[in-house]
Parts: sequence; structure tokens; C-alpha cells
Amino acid sequence: MAKQSAGILLYRKTTKGLEFFLVHPGGPYFRNKDLGWWTVPKGELLPDELPLDAAIREFEEETGYRPEGKFIELQPIVQKGGKEVFCWAVAGDLDAKRITCNTFDLEWPPKSGKTVAFDEVDKAGWFCMEESEKHINEMQFAFIKELNALLS
Repeated sequence: MAKQSAGILLYRKTTKGLEFFLVHPGGPYFRNKDLGWWTVPKGELLPDELPLDAAIREFEEETGYRPEGKFIELQPIVQKGGKEVFCWAVAGDLDAKRITCNTFDLEWPPKSGKTVAFDEVDKAGWFCMEESEKHINEMQFAFIKELNALLS
């Protein structure tokens, strides 16, 4: 069975229009990758975990913020690697410069025998529709387009 992830697309309405909250993955493999590598905060489901519960848990683990409100279920997507991603949108606001996240351990440099802790997310930001299309994983842009259509 293909891996499954669940995430939250946080959005806010501003005087300039809708903005979407995206995160950049932490760790050495993403250090020099920017456009096309940002994502909705998401993660893999635990055994017997409901996708929405996983999405809320992962958002909080990656940002320190627990989203609440009316969750809008969006159509799942399948990323290029075959992973199915479930996503819900919810209105909210947080300071992207003040996120806190879990860490993960990785042997770094490879084959060095040294284990280093890296942040799951190294930065976050709010993006308008046009900017989000440049930054987000191209398959995940479907979430933003769907939400934009639902809220227009």
C-alpha cells in the first residue's frame, strides 16, 4: 500500500486577497532547495489514526500552532513518488517567524557515525496565490486552487 500523509492548508483573508501558510522542510537535503519544495504542514498517519486527526497533530508538531475552526476537506492528491496526501483547509493566523517544531535525528554527514538533530521545518511563510504556486510542491498546488475556487 502506498504511503499516506495528511496535512492542513491554513489560510487567511487579507486586504490583498487570500494568503496560504506553507513550510519548508528542514534538514541537509533541503538546505539549498527552495522554489517547488515548500509544502503544506503534513505527515504520515499513525496506525489506526484518522486522517484529519493526523493532519491536526502534524500541523501542531511542525509549527507549534494547533489549528481550530471549520475544516474544509479538499480532494486528495498523489505526489510524484506515489504518496497519497489528504488535506483540509482552515482559516487561521500565526506568526510565520515564530514557529516551533519537532526535530528528527539523521546520520550526518552520511557514513560519519555522527547523529545530528535537525528541525522538521526550517522556515515558514504566508504566500499569495501567485507566490504559492512558485514555492509549493507542484502536485500540492491543487489544494490551493481548489480552496481558492471554493472561497471565491
